[in-house]
Amino acid sequence: MKFAGRMNSFILKGGHDLYGTIEKYRSMENVTHLEFNYPEHFEGQKIEAIKEAIGDMGVNGVATRFKAPFIKGEFTNADEEIRRSAIEMCKGAVDACRAIGGEVVTIWQAYDGYDYPFQLNYEKAWEKMIEAFQEIADYGKDLKISIEYKPFEPRNYAMLDSIGIVLLAIEEIGRDNVGVTLDFCHMLMKHDNPAYALALAAKKGRLFGLHMNDGYSSMDSGLIFGAVNLSQSIEFVYYLKKYHYDGVVFFDSFPVREDTEAEINANIATFKKISALIDKIGMEAFETVISRNDGVASQQFLIDILAS
Repeated sequence: MKFAGRMNSFILKGGHDLYGTIEKYRSMENVTHLEFNYPEHFEGQKIEAIKEAIGDMGVNGVATRFKAPFIKGEFTNADEEIRRSAIEMCKGAVDACRAIGGEVVTIWQAYDGYDYPFQLNYEKAWEKMIEAFQEIADYGKDLKISIEYKPFEPRNYAMLDSIGIVLLAIEEIGRDNVGVTLDFCHMLMKHDNPAYALALAAKKGRLFGLHMNDGYSSMDSGLIFGAVNLSQSIEFVYYLKKYHYDGVVFFDSFPVREDTEAEINANIATFKKISALIDKIGMEAFETVISRNDGVASQQFLIDILAS
C-alpha cells in the first residue's frame, strides 16, 4: 500500500518547517508518498529546492487551500475578478503538481456555498462552478483533478455536499480527468455511508483519492482512522479491495494533543491491520454475507471476524 500523512501535522504542531517535515516523512518507515497544499507550502519556496528535498520519495499531489479573499466564494463568487483569481490559483496548483511529479490536484471549495435563504442564485452559481472546473480540467488534462466534498464548514451549506451531487457535477463537467476524493469525516458529516459513496465513485471510475480519518459526524473531528466507526472502516477497506484501489491512502487527521509521529503511525497501523484481517477472512466470505441481505447475519459476521 501507498501511504501519506498530513504535512501540517508536523508544521503546525511538531515545530518543523516544510523541509524538516519532508525529511521527517522520509525517515518514517511506512510513509511512501508526500502530499502538499497550494499555495500554502509553495509560497516563498523554490520548486527546485522542494524537488531536491523530496528526492526519490513518491508524490501523490497537491491540494488547494483557499483563504480569506475567497470567503464569499471561489468559483461562484459574484466578483468576477476574485472568481478568476480562484481559477488561476487552481491552475497554479496544476503547475506545481506537474513540477514536483505529482498526479492529483485535489480541490476543496471551502467557501462555495451559502448561509441564508435567498442569498444565492443556485442555478447561476452551479453553471459558473461547472465552467470553472471545465477550464481547470482542460488546463490540467495530463493530471487528475479531484473534487473533495464537505457538506458544511465553514459555510452552512456547501455547493458540493454529497457523493450524489458531486457525481452529478462530474457528469456535467464532462471531462475524463475529473473525479472525487473521499474524506471519511466529511462523509460522516453528510450521513453519506462511506462504503456506499466509495462503491458509487469506483463503479464509475471516478475514485481519485482518499482522506482517511474518523469522527462523530457532527463536525470534522479528524480522529485516527477506525477509532470511532470501526465497522464502517472495515467495510470501507473491503470495498477499496473489491474495486482494486491502487492510489495513495492519505491520512487527513489532526494530532492536536497527540504526538504527531505516533498519531500518523497509528493511522497506518490501523489501516494495515484492517486490510490484513480482510485478507485473512477472504473476500468471498464478505461477499457471501453481503449477498444474504440480513442485518443479524451481518452483525454476527462482524463479531466473528473481530473475535478471530
